[in-house]
Order: sequence, then structure tokens, then C-alpha cells
Amino acid sequence: MEQFFSLRAEKQEHIINAALAVFGRNGYKKASVAAIAGQAGIAKGMVIYYFGSKKNLYLYLAEISGKYMAEAMEKNLDPSITDFFDNMKMMTGIKIALIKNHPAIFSFLASTYMENDPEVKDEIQAQMTKNLALRKRWVFSDVDVSKFRDDIDTKLIDKLLVWAAEGFVNSLRHGLGIIEIENFTNDLFACLDLMKKYFYREEA
Repeated sequence: MEQFFSLRAEKQEHIINAALAVFGRNGYKKASVAAIAGQAGIAKGMVIYYFGSKKNLYLYLAEISGKYMAEAMEKNLDPSITDFFDNMKMMTGIKIALIKNHPAIFSFLASTYMENDPEVKDEIQAQMTKNLALRKRWVFSDVDVSKFRDDIDTKLIDKLLVWAAEGFVNSLRHGLGIIEIENFTNDLFACLDLMKKYFYREEA
């Protein structure tokens, strides 16, 4: 992949975003090198020249997507925000900012969770395990859960939020624009405020 890394950064990002979009829409097996090349505006042969194979490109995208997410979180997470729901809002804002630079990143990541092609399944599952471990640390590390009522399982609340996020990501695969994304974010924040109201103990 030395040839790819020798390209200027803007060109690399353009190819990465194009490949994320194609794989995100189609999954590994149905995505074609020709479709990726067409989306990127380069010759089909250049995809193979840069990455060696479709598999190499796919696995590189899985790795770089996880890296993009980790870097964005590590750079922007504010450790002073310890409230569970406020932390969720902060993480959502970071993810929305990431979408602006890489519009198809979450549709791609969503597709990897459903990927079962034997050619890439084992490597993808290993990357997913790594990503999930990071997410668990971001959600629960240094976060105050003492405000929850005793009968509330915070891990179930987290699952609810993950399912909501999966629905949002599925919508992204159909081409939501920035206005729709902002509307979703506002609705999500309203839901988080509602959850806080009903799942926290009443203040004395």
C-alpha cells in the first residue's frame, strides 16, 4: 500500500470515503472494485494498484475507521463530564463531527457488524471486539451511575441507545442529509433528557 500512502492526504481521504460508501451500501461480497473506482473517480486498476486486492482495502477501511473513531474520542472527550446522559450527548456530538469528514463511516461500520463472508469474517470480528472494548471504556469509564434508581440496569439503557444508533446508521445508508442528521441529533438529545428524568432518583 506504499503507493496509496504516497498520495496527497486529500486524495487518500477521497478514495477512503468512496470505498466506505460502496462497502457500506453493499457489504463486502456485493461491493465491486469497479463501483469503488467509479465512486472515487479513478481507474479500476488503480484500486488494485493501491491496495493489492478488494480484501486488503476492506480490512484497511475497518482498521482506519476504528482509528478515526478512537482518535476523535480521545481528542474530544471531556473527562469532567461524568453524568451518564451528558456523556452520551458528548459522544454523539463527536460522532456527528466525524460524519462531516467521513459521511459513510457509520454505514460502513454497521455493515461490518452483519458481515459473514468467510474471506473477511474472522478479521472483522477481531476488529469489532477491539472497537467494542473501546466503546465500553468511553461509555462507562469515569462516568457516574450513582444517580440511577436502584431498579435500573445501566447496561440495558446502553443497549437501548445502541439500538437507536443502529436505526440511525441504517437511515444514513439511504442518504440522509446534514439537516436530517441534525434533526435526529436533537430528537436523540430530547430522548436522553427524558430518560434522565425517569431513570434517575428524585433529588432530595
